[in-house]
Amino acid sequence: MSTTWEQLEGAALSLVRSGPIKDRLADAYRNHLAYVRAEDLPEALREDFRACHDALTRERPLRGEDAVRATVRKMSSTEADELACSVVRLFAAIVRECATDQAHALAKGNSVALNGVSLNGTALNGAPLNGFNGHAAGGRAKKGAAQVLAL
Repeated sequence: MSTTWEQLEGAALSLVRSGPIKDRLADAYRNHLAYVRAEDLPEALREDFRACHDALTRERPLRGEDAVRATVRKMSSTEADELACSVVRLFAAIVRECATDQAHALAKGNSVALNGVSLNGTALNGAPLNGFNGHAAGGRAKKGAAQVLAL
């Protein structure tokens, strides 16, 4: 079972792959966003998530299609681009929210982890992430989504 954070990450990753934006948007919804419950998001993000959900399911489907396919079919490419940006912004916002929560918890001396990963880049079981000892080939540290978004 994936967490809300992982589902939003999956949606963002779906959107950055190659292919027509409308297909990527439909894929992001069907495979990830459909499994996110607004109640599981921080309160500050719920309205934005509901707006994305509503924007992706607003059209009545024809026979043989679902509401998402009908909606993206009727969307302009510009509308699809803007909606894809909104989904990526939601993921960035939840990453920031989790990082802020972690920083506050650490400031209080509490141990915290996000998605089973501690802040030092290791899984909670102590194993290094991605099969590396915290470094990619060439001795450079790999950056996670939170680090990249913070750049």
